[in-house]
Amino acid sequence: MTSTHTKPDKAYVEKKRQQLLKLRDELIRTTKAAEGEESGIKSAASSQAREYEDDAQKLDLLDKEDTLVGHAVARLALVERALAKIADGTYGFSDVSGHRIPNERLDILPEAINTVAEEKAAEGTR
Repeated sequence: MTSTHTKPDKAYVEKKRQQLLKLRDELIRTTKAAEGEESGIKSAASSQAREYEDDAQKLDLLDKEDTLVGHAVARLALVERALAKIADGTYGFSDVSGHRIPNERLDILPEAINTVAEEKAAEGTR
């Protein structure tokens, strides 16, 4: 476990920065690809004969794409926040309480900006 006030070492933070940059690029590519697919589906739908069953399938696909894009955009915002925290020297500390986020959590979720307990509390209020 990590101390509540000890900063993560520089090598660890650099490793996380590289991981976050890679994740950011991946999320941007995923978002653009999904938006391109959505545009293609809409374009194809407007130029073809209409079948209600086909429309329902296309709407379902668009809904799923929108959900994926929404998740990617939300995660991208967290990645950007984590990169900003690296730049200002606060990476590894909670935005809510200032407590140290354990390395075990950052290893699983490098964009984490809150502790597990704070995340659960925030989910309970949504």
